[in-house]
Formats: sequence, structure tokens, C-alpha cells
Amino acid sequence: MIGIILAGGASKRMGTDKAFVEVTGRPMFEWVGKALEEVTGRVIVAGRSEALGPYGAVADVGEAHRGPLSGLFAAANAYPHDPLMVVAVDQPWVRPATLRAIRRAFTDLAVVPVDGGTRQVLCAVYPAGLADLAAQELTNGGSIQSLIDITSFDPIGSIEGEDGRSWFSVDSPGAIKKGTERFGTPG
Repeated sequence: MIGIILAGGASKRMGTDKAFVEVTGRPMFEWVGKALEEVTGRVIVAGRSEALGPYGAVADVGEAHRGPLSGLFAAANAYPHDPLMVVAVDQPWVRPATLRAIRRAFTDLAVVPVDGGTRQVLCAVYPAGLADLAAQELTNGGSIQSLIDITSFDPIGSIEGEDGRSWFSVDSPGAIKKGTERFGTPG
């Protein structure tokens, strides 16, 4: 299983590259990468043409900034025989314990946490061999949510100790303050 940091977005709401935005003294990509490393051992950044720190990169295929599905497709295309554990770069509070629970639940279908009825598709595991289906969804203007709609997946409803921090998204400067007040320091 390969850990994938989805980091190809344009960061329009943040106004600067989210990967390098610091949360309690570290860039977000480092918080996410360290959590993924604990669970997968190997971490790659999807949606970038250049590495982020120690993490090699897989560039989006085709038009840039097409969203998380483009990054998932790029990773699935580059690593067709490996399951992919994905976390968005703007989720610095992701818990290794949550990622381990998702990994334990993985068999041969995508594993997606469901919190309050919302599928957390940017903190999930996707099976090997997903590139063709992801390419089809990209062509149809889809998203990771629509990809999940057309494939089977295993939902996880409750993960011990998870309070929503693993999928708390830092989309704006104010979200950093809110996340820090609510969850403390990531990691």
C-alpha cells in the first residue's frame, strides 16, 4: 500500500500553496506525510511535478488543477498494482490510528469513512487497478465522490478515538486557528 498526499489543487481559497502553509510550525504536507509514513511506509505526492521534501511526486495527467480525482488517477496510473491510501494535503490533523483502522478494514474494495452521513473520500483507501475507471470519471467531468457512486466500497462508520480531526480541511487561514483551538497541535 502506498500513501498518497493529494496536493494538486490551486489553493484559491487559501490564497497560497496549501502544502507549504504552516500549522503549529510545520508545513501541512509534513504533518500528512508523517501520518501516512507511520501506516504505509512509502509516501508519494500526487498532483505535483516536483517532490515535496522527501516525498516523490506524480504529476497530474493532462489539464492541471482538475481536483482530487486527477491526483488519484495520476497515482493509480503510476502504481497500477498497489492499493492507495489517500489523504488531502490540507488535512494536517489526520490521525495515524484512523489510517491504521482504515487499512485494517481494506480487503479488495475502497474503504471510505462515513462521518455524519458524509463520505470522507479524501481520507480513504482505494484498490489497485482503479486507473481506467478514474480516467472514465475524469473524462465525464466527475469527482472522487462520483467515482465512489459507480464502484463498490466498504464504508466505515465509527473509528475509535476519531472526532473528525482526520478529515478536518484547512481551506482558509481562519481554519488553521479553528483547527488548533479545537484539536491542538497535529500529530
